[in-house]
Amino acid sequence: MENIRCRIEKTEHLILSPCAAFSDMSKGRKKEEQKCEIRTDFQRDRDRIIHSKAFRRLKHKTQVFLSPESDHYRTRLTHTLEVSQIARTIARAMRLNEDLTEAIALGHDLGHTPFGHAGERALDALAPFSFTHYEHSVRVCEFLEKEGKGLNLTYEVLNGIKCHTKGDEAETLEGRVVRISDRIAYINHDIDDAIRGGIISGDDIPEDIKTYLGNSKSDRINTLVLSVINNSKETICMDEKTKDCFDRLHDFLFEYVYRNPKAKSEETKVYDFVKGLYDYYIANADKLPKEYREICEHSGKERAVVDYIAGMTDHYATVVYQKIYVPGSWQK
Repeated sequence: MENIRCRIEKTEHLILSPCAAFSDMSKGRKKEEQKCEIRTDFQRDRDRIIHSKAFRRLKHKTQVFLSPESDHYRTRLTHTLEVSQIARTIARAMRLNEDLTEAIALGHDLGHTPFGHAGERALDALAPFSFTHYEHSVRVCEFLEKEGKGLNLTYEVLNGIKCHTKGDEAETLEGRVVRISDRIAYINHDIDDAIRGGIISGDDIPEDIKTYLGNSKSDRINTLVLSVINNSKETICMDEKTKDCFDRLHDFLFEYVYRNPKAKSEETKVYDFVKGLYDYYIANADKLPKEYREICEHSGKERAVVDYIAGMTDHYATVVYQKIYVPGSWQK
């Protein structure tokens, strides 16, 4: 009998757009594996990402606001889920490969540092090599997960993760959908969180942008998603008017939220905090966990220390810092 995976692969050729990425035409994995009888390669990638330790840690990593007191602010995990939902909606409407789209979306921030982009900037400044969260996300998938064995993901998923924010666009339309969905998600939910935190009010958003895109987060996302669906063919894009409003909304967010002293006051502490961890482990590489000591041996201690710190959650990084630098209580 024909297995389930083969039936799914045949169905893809019947229902997906000719521009879609087909599971049975993947460029494959660096290490060849026996095919699954039930799942396509892209479905397996999605499952591997969901079951990874790096994915679980996203729930305790900062999205925008450091250490918020409310439980309702976004974390890196909830951001990832919102990106996945938006990307899948677009992919389904365009008859692209939803499984590939979902895998890229779920894995796109696996390499993000503790303390959001402030942590990323700190590691980039401290390391003797360039550090970006999107390149580190690929490193997590290829080398750091599963005690150094990696997840052995397909080329298309790794390419989409690497190209999800800056530089070259992904080779697949699915990867490009995730790139624009990431931007749609964070611009709208960061505004939502900023309003919740009293950083801005809904009245601060320029009136003509609200009139055109919508007055609520849901309305804005719907307008943006419809524009992408209705205007994308061989490329993923919006119509000029929608894109102009979207870009201005992004500029508004930078001016009133990302550069707002009230919202970002705690970020001034991040560099010294991360530097304290970095300097300690550079001087005491023998104190690194076993898997990172092994990275020291073949890639150098700078690489190992950056890998270790980048994988920390906000809470774990704080606990480690306190153990190193804050005097503890004396015990017999």
